[in-house]
Amino acid sequence: MTGQPQLTSCIWLAKPINSVEKISSDEWDVRVELAACYRLFVKYGWTDLIFTHLSARVPGEDNHYLINPYGLLFEEITASSLIKVDFEGNVLSGEYPYNDAGHAIHTAVLKSRPDVNFVMHSHTRAGMTVSTMKCGLLPLTQQANEMMRNVAYHDYDVAVGAEEECERIGRDIADCHLMIMHNHGLLSCGRDAAEAFYLLYTLENACKVQVDSLAANTELVYTKEDAANKIGEYGKVKTEAPSRSSRLAWEAMIRQLDSADSSYKE
Repeated sequence: MTGQPQLTSCIWLAKPINSVEKISSDEWDVRVELAACYRLFVKYGWTDLIFTHLSARVPGEDNHYLINPYGLLFEEITASSLIKVDFEGNVLSGEYPYNDAGHAIHTAVLKSRPDVNFVMHSHTRAGMTVSTMKCGLLPLTQQANEMMRNVAYHDYDVAVGAEEECERIGRDIADCHLMIMHNHGLLSCGRDAAEAFYLLYTLENACKVQVDSLAANTELVYTKEDAANKIGEYGKVKTEAPSRSSRLAWEAMIRQLDSADSSYKE
């Protein structure tokens, strides 16, 4: 990845994009939405220090995407501090590095899924715990059943090269919008920020309940198969457009975020 800037010091801060650089209004809108997602990760306790990453495809530039500068805490990220990268790993705007593993994951999904524009990856305690379970996501709750038909699984393997790993991730996610990455964490993708965030939020909640239920050491009540199938069909991501529920929830979260701190828009 020769296009990645090199660090000259162990301490650095991300600089905003150059003020003279021309950015379309469409790209700026996506930057603001992606920066909001980073702040929402903080709000919901999904961060892992400076690790994990969220991305958004640049409008009108299908092979370019935005991602966080590696080294910033999520509460420090703003619309202008996001860096633009191409699928080959070249930094197109911004002067700082990205997470190499993040580049491999996000490139894999965005290349294999031209229908999605946002990708989110988390290392939450509940998500990582369920990722270690051979049983996968269990039909214990309405939220789990709602997500069941959207979930793909991916085996963790650091021994393979980045290119091969990209191919494996792209193949494994297929037409799903969620992925449980074994021994690693969770991933969501969507046509817009609202869809990707709502799907990850729902899967995360389902994982939390599963971990708590199994830890209770009591006999569990599983959803009846016919009911689980009906809920699963309802929850399957539709091809026509993102759900109205995801958009309403997104707008509510943005109102709440703005009332506390709107600096992510800078």
